[in-house]
Amino acid sequence: MKIILTDETEYSMAAAPPGDGVLWDRLRDGDREALGLLFDRYADDVHAFAFRRTASWAAAEDVVQTTFLSTWRRFERNPPGPLTAPSARGWLLVVAANECRTLHRTTRRLRGLVERLPEPFDQPDHAAAVAKRLDDERQMSAVRRALAKLPRHEQETLELVVWAGLTVAETAQALGVPEGTVKARLHRTRRRFPDLLSRVALNEEL
Repeated sequence: MKIILTDETEYSMAAAPPGDGVLWDRLRDGDREALGLLFDRYADDVHAFAFRRTASWAAAEDVVQTTFLSTWRRFERNPPGPLTAPSARGWLLVVAANECRTLHRTTRRLRGLVERLPEPFDQPDHAAAVAKRLDDERQMSAVRRALAKLPRHEQETLELVVWAGLTVAETAQALGVPEGTVKARLHRTRRRFPDLLSRVALNEEL
């Protein structure tokens, strides 16, 4: 929108994008466009989080789709209350974590079907890209094996803080626990597995 002043000076005013709280309320009212805006805003974060949970690019892509589909269905059936956190990111990542668990049994079957499809003719050589993806998946599988030694609630806390980059306060809100509980879980993880991160070549620090 442009406003023309009497001195013929023009100012361009761009509407600020709606905040997560506004989109959340619109979604509670059944606005599909609000879900699309949240998807645009957080799909990449959900994808990165899901890859670290599944160690599979294909599964991570499935999780992104099911996370937002499940979110829409949840708001259709029984909309949650108003958003109390500054961002919907933590809430969506908790949904993604649940979807990772749900899809765990089907991921191998889906990937197997895709891998058995014939390659189209006259396509460029994607060997380098495929090798990179497989190497990433092997490294992430090593991370998952190490994290499997942790209790589930400690895994969830570490994933949200270390991988998703949520603050202690945001993690507490997403998981529905006090901040002290989040800190205690991180402390136990650090104390019980002091070499966990270095052994799996994970660069992030608690």
